[in-house]
Amino acid sequence: MSVLPLVFTSGWASGINAYAVVLLLGLFGATGLSDEVPEALQRPDVLIVAGVLFLCEAVADKIPYVDNVWDAAHTVIRPLAGAVVAALLAGQSGSLPELAAGAVGGTTALLSHFVKAGTRMAVNTSPEPFSNIAVSTAEDLGVAGVITFAIFHPVAAAVIAAVLLVLGLVIVAFLAHAIRRFWRRRAQRREERRLAAVRERPPAPTDGSEHF
Repeated sequence: MSVLPLVFTSGWASGINAYAVVLLLGLFGATGLSDEVPEALQRPDVLIVAGVLFLCEAVADKIPYVDNVWDAAHTVIRPLAGAVVAALLAGQSGSLPELAAGAVGGTTALLSHFVKAGTRMAVNTSPEPFSNIAVSTAEDLGVAGVITFAIFHPVAAAVIAAVLLVLGLVIVAFLAHAIRRFWRRRAQRREERRLAAVRERPPAPTDGSEHF
């Protein structure tokens, strides 16, 4: 129960940027700012990989439609990362608290991932790229701020994460029309590419020469 607020907050943040969560928690543990961070997250190889992947996400997340592909690929990765981080924070290998923490972290990460992915679909209905950059930057700063706050004030940070999660779900519900428009545009572009490929295909011979 003592780590439950940090588990919930890390799960919420993992659904938005799992690599930033691993990197930040690992750095806080390695520098001695927190005793709650397990050693597995403090390993140099884990920090290096998390740092490289964080930079990749920082770029991909700000490019229209590339961010949607990135989100689709991370539909499994982010909840899984949230569950693993939560289980590590719970500490006792194979114990019921560890399994419960993993379930909380994974479920919270999945919900916040859906909020992030849905919001990006709505944002991508706008033709200009600046909204993607602004939203992505706000997400990165929000994750960094809430995780940092959680290290020193875990309960208050968990309350903030819960409020942001609920607000995000409500916003996605309001953006449902824009999200449906995104899928219609995507289907239309796919159909246009298919028709263009059909038009460019050379006509089949009709004089029987294909038999020779």
